[in-house]
Amino acid sequence: AAWTLTTAELRKALAGPTRLTMRAALWKAEATGCICDFTGSMDRSQPTISDHMGKLKEAGLVEFEKQGIWIYYRIRQDLRESTRQLVAQVIG
Repeated sequence: AAWTLTTAELRKALAGPTRLTMRAALWKAEATGCICDFTGSMDRSQPTISDHMGKLKEAGLVEFEKQGIWIYYRIRQDLRESTRQLVAQVIG
């Protein structure tokens, strides 16, 4: 039951097109990214992107580091293999 709940929560976090695009960009990125990296390329406002990034953080898919006034995001390095496989399937 725990696996199904976790899988459902992960799929829900990845379900929205904006979050899926953000997650895919972070998945393929060599470096961390900040909200400003997404606002320009996705034609979305900063509050909207921040809200979507918050959902990815809540799902445990991304981690962040604050440097001055900027917050940089990246894929969590300690994701379980099953989570990595699920995300890879969803992103394609």
